[in-house]
Amino acid sequence: MRGSCCELVLNMGNWIINNGLTAFILVVWMAINIFLFVWFYFFYDLGERYFYTRHLLGCCGRSVRKQLDKNLSFHKLVAYMIALMTAVHMIAHLLNVEWYNNSRQGIYDELSTALSNLEDGENTTYLNPIRITNLDPQQIPTYFVFTTIAGLTGVIITLALILIITSSMEVIRRSYFEVFWYTHHLFIIFFAGLVFHGAGRIVRRQQDEPPHNSTFCKDRPADWGRIPECPIPQFTGGFPQTWMYVIGPMVLYICERLLRFIRYMQAVTYRRIVMRPSKVLELQLVKNGFKMEVGQYVFLNCPAISQLEWHPFTMTSAPEEDFFSVHIRSAGDWTDKLIDIMQNLPEGAQGPKMGVDGPFGTASEDVFDYEVSMLVGAGIGVTPFASILKSIWYKFKDSNPKLRTRKIYFYWLCRETHAFEWFADLLQVLEKEMEERGMGDFLTYKLYLTRWDQSHADHVMVHSDQDKDVITGLKQKTYYGRPAWDKEFEQVRKENPTSVVGTFLCGPEALAKVLAKKCAKYSDVDPRKTKFYFNKENF
Repeated sequence: MRGSCCELVLNMGNWIINNGLTAFILVVWMAINIFLFVWFYFFYDLGERYFYTRHLLGCCGRSVRKQLDKNLSFHKLVAYMIALMTAVHMIAHLLNVEWYNNSRQGIYDELSTALSNLEDGENTTYLNPIRITNLDPQQIPTYFVFTTIAGLTGVIITLALILIITSSMEVIRRSYFEVFWYTHHLFIIFFAGLVFHGAGRIVRRQQDEPPHNSTFCKDRPADWGRIPECPIPQFTGGFPQTWMYVIGPMVLYICERLLRFIRYMQAVTYRRIVMRPSKVLELQLVKNGFKMEVGQYVFLNCPAISQLEWHPFTMTSAPEEDFFSVHIRSAGDWTDKLIDIMQNLPEGAQGPKMGVDGPFGTASEDVFDYEVSMLVGAGIGVTPFASILKSIWYKFKDSNPKLRTRKIYFYWLCRETHAFEWFADLLQVLEKEMEERGMGDFLTYKLYLTRWDQSHADHVMVHSDQDKDVITGLKQKTYYGRPAWDKEFEQVRKENPTSVVGTFLCGPEALAKVLAKKCAKYSDVDPRKTKFYFNKENF
């Protein structure tokens, strides 16, 4: 029992070390939202000027830099919150319209009827926004929804939000990216509708003049305007405020779009175009004034395919090179069209106009801030680590004294043997460089083939006694299957008993969850011992 309690405390401590700041920021963000909700609830619930409005509606009386790498997760969380609060808002107003309509028909008490009968005349102002009475009472709510500013804009922004959310599902994003891309830009309609949504001013409040004591007069609607204490109450719509919350982000968005346009107009030339195995296209590009760091990515736009679509690609070149490169795998309509264009180019010809926006930072930028780094790539997810390993080669070549990292563990998981070919050349150069400098232990790499057939297995068995791997030509033999992560983390911890280890992944979410748990499991609460910090690329 005592051992299980200690293990529980240890696991909690490890979780706090790896995820504490993230949880704190999320708690702060949620607290701000809860505060705003409670603040405005009491604003409308306790405000004297909203007494009659409350009665008519029947209202109840009574998560630093690492965090920036989680921008997509935060974006999704905000989207979920918008969807939830939109549903709450919509249901509440549908009920409001029903209550307004019933009050207009005189179904409720005398006060509700008196308030609903107030006209927008010379000496009176209305409170109930439903003014029509010559329709079937069952049709009035529908008529109200489709003939008022609040109703129409509400329908439009709700439809826009539904399309945005449904097209953002992973199955749509992966298979029909264009559908996701174009429908996601309905956010412009959503926010424009949101700005005008409050212009209808259907939620109205009591004016200060003339002074009308609702506490005294609420039981005397027949005396309104007849006794000095109870003049006829005057009402006005609340001033629309949504624009104040939207204008700031929209200005930033417009500035970002202008900056992207300026970058798009800057000339980009092709240094080299190479078709790699497994239908992977390598583009080596040159752009004046372009500076990058390891692991960063750029957005590419090819007007010959689409004027509006921008797609993110991790750069595989090193900062020390005079060009930047990307490796593009066939993974959808846009990439297929780009590969077809490049394959049909005449020998030595320049490719189509390419717009480049970036570079943008990722978690991998921090790889050289750790004494020890674990790099895990899956499939084409190896691209940021190509940049890192190339940069390491240049740093050793130039004897860079600023290189803090003293050990790198590299893992690459692939489904097919052809995928290893374009990357094996780089690893062979690194192998040779490390041996010549007597630093063979600096880089430990393991390549895993996760899918193979019987003929391939037979071929490997026949050549198993060779010094080099039959697939990659490297001294390090290829592993078959998937890594035993517990064994790998235990070995890293054993070899680096007092180090801070940065674990970097560019791969699927399922693998991210596994590695995040392992980082928490194998981190020691004692600050003098090994600690693992998990970092994931997000696109």
